[in-house]
Amino acid sequence: MKKFILLLLLLLPLKCLAISASSAIAMDLDTGRVLYGYNLNEERLIASTTKIMTAIIAIENGDLDKKVVVSDIIHEAFGSAIYIEVGEEITLRDLLYGLMLRSGNDAALVIAETISGSVDEFVYLMNDYASNLEMTHTKFFNPHGLEESNGNANKSSVLDMAKLTKYAMENSTFREIFQTKEHTVKTNYKTYVWHNKNKLLREDYITGGKTGFTELARRTLVSTGSKNNVNIVVVTLNDPNDWADHKELYNDIFKNYQSYKIINKKKFKVDNEEYYDDGELFVKNDFYMALTKKELKKVTLNINLMRLKNYNDDDIVGYAEVKLGKEIYHKEPIYIKKINKDKEENLTWWQKFRGWLFKW
Repeated sequence: MKKFILLLLLLLPLKCLAISASSAIAMDLDTGRVLYGYNLNEERLIASTTKIMTAIIAIENGDLDKKVVVSDIIHEAFGSAIYIEVGEEITLRDLLYGLMLRSGNDAALVIAETISGSVDEFVYLMNDYASNLEMTHTKFFNPHGLEESNGNANKSSVLDMAKLTKYAMENSTFREIFQTKEHTVKTNYKTYVWHNKNKLLREDYITGGKTGFTELARRTLVSTGSKNNVNIVVVTLNDPNDWADHKELYNDIFKNYQSYKIINKKKFKVDNEEYYDDGELFVKNDFYMALTKKELKKVTLNINLMRLKNYNDDDIVGYAEVKLGKEIYHKEPIYIKKINKDKEENLTWWQKFRGWLFKW
């Protein structure tokens, strides 16, 4: 009987956590490393989490302070809305707040028309972005996420949505909107006060999120969180218990992972480097990585240098590669600056000793 139970456990798909989503992922925002997940590439309807793509495209391609005159395209919108009216004047920036905080489908259509001239052209841009981000299991048909009357619907995977969110979170304007709890807007018609639908923002470690729901997609949720410099994105699709599941994932990761400084720009040096003996090698950034204590022992730092005969100060001459096992998770550029040997030769032995000491 014991052997049968053991065999059964080996055959069952193992989820360490009691997550109820059809697919789920927790990804490190700094490296793109998957810390937890299952059914990573399963294509599912994504509902209004679509609007993450709509928002980042608008931010990168539009004049956010431009006043937009709302057209009759809003008559094509249904479902959740911010209830703007034809002829109303509102900035593109405020439309983005309405898009992300209140999931306004009317805002999505106006944004698409403003950026690309038509919804069809904007959708082309959405799929172009997806291709560039290597979202290989994603297809967009509209900027809001509702299913089309002809049956077409936006689909993606949790891995692709995590990639998208990682990219979007590198933009400071996106981060600001993504984490906003309340936003007030005054137009030529009225004043709006919008509150974010994302209840997870009540948690002090949550840095943003986007909800989604349709009858076919069911509950979809993307959220980001940060604690002690461990920065995570969590995505769940078709999850009836998404609020609790996201909390459980964050709690588990923050408990088991720590942020370790793998590259220290102040102490960076290349041992036994003779080729660039007339230059000083340095990096401009520290690099941190979320790891378990066991994983920290498996991290290696590989130095790859190019052999340049001619170079100037601040030229890139190589890369410091951060590897965990066989995977490379980060490449930090290595720069060079020439050493003034005449000046160095005029230093006293004490000055030379202090210079050597402070390199450590």
